[in-house]
Amino acid sequence: MRVLPTAIAGVMRVEAEPRTDERGGFARLHCPEEMAAAGAPFAPAQTSLSRNPHRLTLRGMHYQPAPHGETKLVRAVRGRVFDVAVDLRADSPTHRQWVAAELSAEAMNALLIPEGVAHGFLTLEPDTDVLYQISPAYRPGHEAGVRFDDPAFEIAWPASPLLVSERDRTYPDYPA
Repeated sequence: MRVLPTAIAGVMRVEAEPRTDERGGFARLHCPEEMAAAGAPFAPAQTSLSRNPHRLTLRGMHYQPAPHGETKLVRAVRGRVFDVAVDLRADSPTHRQWVAAELSAEAMNALLIPEGVAHGFLTLEPDTDVLYQISPAYRPGHEAGVRFDDPAFEIAWPASPLLVSERDRTYPDYPA
């Protein structure tokens, strides 16, 4: 696997390097030692699955503020998503900036989202499943989010979402 930086510190692209033969393929998807060597130590405490039957379903932009901040390793295990990370760390030189990656089951790639960075995705195919590895474990009651179409971020989604939860549609504007 390869761990590659993005334009936002701590947000990393994780690419599988599958080995194939007549039986099929095998790929390492997460290795704590390789993540640490790449400057992104990550040992998940929880694994969750988001099942999305409809194309153009939008989930996000979610995060958990300190002291319950989470780091997430996110990958599509079925289908494809446009995956977005928005830097909400006030002291970061990339505060309010975003990066995106297309994640797909076929590519076996992932995005590492560090604490203080909001995360969301738009499904690009029907029947898309997104696997989250999270550390520390999720703490109910400490959720937060920013609106996916907030003008403070100007995220260039590849299409308009057809399905968005009421909560995700109604987060207030991000403070200027």
